Amino acid sequence: MASSNGLASLGVEGAQAAAHALSLPAEAYGNDPQVELMWAMKAYNHAEVYFNLISSVDPKFLKLTKSDDKIHSAFMESFSDLNLEVLDPDLLKSPEAKERWRPFCNQFEGVVEDFNYGTLLRLDCKKDYTEENTIFATRIQFFAIEIARNRGGYNDVVYNAKPKQQKENKQS
Repeated sequence: MASSNGLASLGVEGAQAAAHALSLPAEAYGNDPQVELMWAMKAYNHAEVYFNLISSVDPKFLKLTKSDDKIHSAFMESFSDLNLEVLDPDLLKSPEAKERWRPFCNQFEGVVEDFNYGTLLRLDCKKDYTEENTIFATRIQFFAIEIARNRGGYNDVVYNAKPKQQKENKQS
């Protein structure tokens, strides 16, 4: 997963302006396409960094937040039935699912910074971020699911695939 431009293409002043714009409350904007583009770029960059991280570091040893244990415990209590290997978008986005997720997410307000920011989440943990394999979720949903995937060994496939690809490239 490589980006050819991203925030770096904005330059220092552009990146500072983007950071300032993204720190303002959503009510300060209508449906401004520039702001939506900046949010999309920020979410994409977060996804790229995370995928590179689980590709290079054994996911079982990753700590994503200061509250990983609390997030994981609450998640397992509320969503132990969720298939972590391949997520069903309806279990994240349907009206019923939103009602189920809301109390879980809200308990992390003030605990996890930007807990309700939009973040990209892979549906199938064995695959990279692609249009077909990505859903928009809140940051706390991302943390909860990815912490559980990391601790459960679901992201090992990504971690173990990277060295194999590098070995194949060296042999070519």
